[in-house]
Amino acid sequence: MSVSSELPAECQGCAKSAVPVIIHRRCNFCLELEFNEVVLCHLNRCIQDAPEFECHAFQPILKLASPSGNRVRDLPDGPKDLRQRRSFLKLLRSEKIKYERALALQKLERDPDGVFMELKYHFVWNVIHRRSVFSPTNDILDFLHDTFSGCNELVGGFVSLVWLAPDHVHLYVESDRENSVERMVQEIKRFSKNAIMEKFFGIKERLAGGNEIWDVAYFAETVG
Repeated sequence: MSVSSELPAECQGCAKSAVPVIIHRRCNFCLELEFNEVVLCHLNRCIQDAPEFECHAFQPILKLASPSGNRVRDLPDGPKDLRQRRSFLKLLRSEKIKYERALALQKLERDPDGVFMELKYHFVWNVIHRRSVFSPTNDILDFLHDTFSGCNELVGGFVSLVWLAPDHVHLYVESDRENSVERMVQEIKRFSKNAIMEKFFGIKERLAGGNEIWDVAYFAETVG
């Protein structure tokens, strides 16, 4: 990340102490995929005005005083796509995915001349201003897993929470071509926001009383 006068002051502070590949140290999934934290920074910054910019993932330059405790974890050797494939293979072999596969085969048997398309995505988006509102407790993990799974019909396919980080989420989504990425993202955000706000009142306080939990921007990539 290059230091630019156009960046907010907090971003300049992070950039001065940045290493070439910045990996989110509090998200094991980012570490495994070598998912560059600059992506999360861009998502947080792209919809904010610099004078009012907020980032609660700010890394103070003082961290250089103890580099041994803040070094990026050494990642395993081998191509990134192979590590990513292993991560998703576990999900693809789950019982829920097997059920979806069986259902698709039944549809194909009933209509052998039909064309069935299935698109797979990796979605990532931040908590607004990258506030760390999530903690890995069983209650919230189970609830969010079920909440995102409840979005299946909204995307015409399958939604699964792959990883919950303190300030962002990783989702795996399968869909037919009937829904655009933009529509799927907005539907999932809307549904999950309403469910989270209703169930976990304390999160609203950690969001400084705001009614929004998800940032507007998002990252999407196809994974198959």
